[in-house]
Order: sequence, then C-alpha cells, then structure tokens
Amino acid sequence: MHQILLIDDDEQLGPPLATYFQRFELALAHATLPSEGLRRLRGGGFEAVILDVMLPEMDGFELCRTIRKESDIPIIMLTARGELTDRVVGLELGADDYLPKPFEPRELVARIHTVLRRRVAAPVPADPAVAVQSLHFEGLTIDPVRRSVTRQGQPVELTGTEYELLLLLAREPGRVFSRDDILNRLRGQEAELYTRAVDIVVSRLRKKLEPLDCIKTLRNAGYSLALRRLPV
Repeated sequence: MHQILLIDDDEQLGPPLATYFQRFELALAHATLPSEGLRRLRGGGFEAVILDVMLPEMDGFELCRTIRKESDIPIIMLTARGELTDRVVGLELGADDYLPKPFEPRELVARIHTVLRRRVAAPVPADPAVAVQSLHFEGLTIDPVRRSVTRQGQPVELTGTEYELLLLLAREPGRVFSRDDILNRLRGQEAELYTRAVDIVVSRLRKKLEPLDCIKTLRNAGYSLALRRLPV
C-alpha cells in the first residue's frame, strides 16, 4: 500500500480522507504542522506528500521549497480555487501538481496515482537490447532503467515530472511537442489543460541542465530536445 503524507492544519480533513484513500490502496498519514510533517518525511517511508498553501509556522510555498532541497518526493499542492498565482508559484518551487480547494477526493486520488506512476520505471520493451539502452547526447546521458540523468558527467537531481518531460523529449530528439502533447503524455487525457504548467517545468529543467542549452522553444508550437544523439 502506498504511503502518503498530508500536511494540512485542518484536523477534520485527515480522518475521512484516510478512510476514502484506503479504497484505492493508499495509506494516508496526517500532520497538522509543517514541523511535524518535515520530521515525518525525514523519517522516510512516504511516496508522495500533499501540502496545503495556508499553514501555520510556514506557508506551503516555504514548506515546498524546504522539502525540495532535501528530496525529489512527488508534491501535490492544495491551493485556493481560482488563485492562479498560487499554482504558478507552487510549480515554480518544484511541486509536481496542484489541486484547487475545495476538491473532490476522487480527483485527488487520481492526481496521486499519476505522480506515483512517474516514479515507476518505464515498462520494459519486448526487445531486451532496447530495454537497457541509455540515451546518450552531447553532454547528457539518460538511463531509463535507473531513472538517472548525468550532465557533463555530473548527476542531476530531477523531480518525477522533470524527468518524465526530459525522457519524453529525449526519446524523439528534434521532434516538436506541443504543450497539450506534453500535458496529455505526463498527466493523462483527463487532466485539466494548464499550459502554463508546462512552461514552468521546462524552465526548471533548463536551469538544472545548465550550461547545456538543450531544450529549444518554437514559438506557438512547443518544445524539442536540441542535442545530437550519440551512437552507442
């Protein structure tokens, strides 16, 4: 059963949500204070975390920033409905997804399953030679089996969303993926199309891959990987 941590100061939210989550093989723990949440996260064992923006001690943005310095665990932020700024800031700080409050528990479960799937290695192709093949580019190597990325020989720590975006572009270098293409691939056909989210994740990924200039923007078209693939 997947272990999920909710950090939200609403004491009435955790118990019914935990009961609902059990129907979907999700075990939900609830912390009402950021300090408690950080302590439990540092203890290990959780596979995803849900953060409310409005929290005592520190707000959800600062908490997201703190978690991101220590871990690439998937983060879903709960934001006030209609607060686009909250969603943008959360994504810029490294959150993998957001959900406006009030929310339907089933949608939250769906978002959790989506971010958890990104943590699982890609399905093994029928051809074993393809299954273990790393992707080598000028200054960049991606290992789909270990889900690892190295830039100029140095490991790069990516969130699940950043990794999946890079892998998507790298499997077909030079191909232009529209923002809708990327959202549909990474979040599923039923996801709300929020194209600004793609721009933010691309921006985060670019910074982590510097000094490589590898993601090309084609105005009004989308993004592509602009690196030459090296022979194995």
